[in-house]
Formats: sequence, C-alpha cells, structure tokens
Amino acid sequence: MVTAILIPAILLYFYIVSKRERKQFEENWNALVEVKEEAAIHGKIISKTEEKQRFYYHKFVLVTEIIIKSGISTITAKRILPIKESINHSLTLNIGDEITCIGEWKEDYFQFIQYKIMSKK
Repeated sequence: MVTAILIPAILLYFYIVSKRERKQFEENWNALVEVKEEAAIHGKIISKTEEKQRFYYHKFVLVTEIIIKSGISTITAKRILPIKESINHSLTLNIGDEITCIGEWKEDYFQFIQYKIMSKK
C-alpha cells in the first residue's frame, strides 16, 4: 500500500525538478547572445578556431575563439552563440585581419558578439 503511493510521488517529484532545471538551462542558453557592451579591444587576428560544444543535452553552442595581437600583448576573445536554425553563425574573419571587438571581460577571456573589420589582409 505504501509503495503504491510513494513510488508515483517520487517519480512526480523528480519529473517536476527536472522540468524546472530544463527550463532554467533553456533560459541560460537563449541568454548567451546578451553580452554587455562595456569594453572594446582592437588588434590583428593571429589565430581562429570554431567548435561546436554541448551546452545541455540537446542544446549546442558554437564557440569561435580568436587570438588577437594588440600591441605587445595577446588577447583571447570568444564569440559564444546558441545553435539555432534561424541564426547565421559564420564569421567572415581571416587570420591577419585588423578587428575591433565590442563586448565584456569574463574570467580569463573577452566575450564579444559585435565586431568590426578595420582592414582585411
């Protein structure tokens, strides 16, 4: 008798918790395109890599990492976008281009969404 009540209650509890967690990850995934425009960096691209990473189960992000030489220092800049059908993810950046990125500083890298190509190689 107790198991007939307890097992469905446990299943219902875990369903509600996982549904709430999935909703929170969905909101975080959609919020990746909202980057504060509080800083700008300028320099020459010396490296560019793009990779698809798993964000949460069936949600993926496209991480474009560029290394910019600015004066005597090098800066790692990342563009992180959720992969959706309606968004064009391609960057038209080449190694050697002069670029200005507008975004914000995270722990050890610069995250940007907007960029301007100052001069092409």
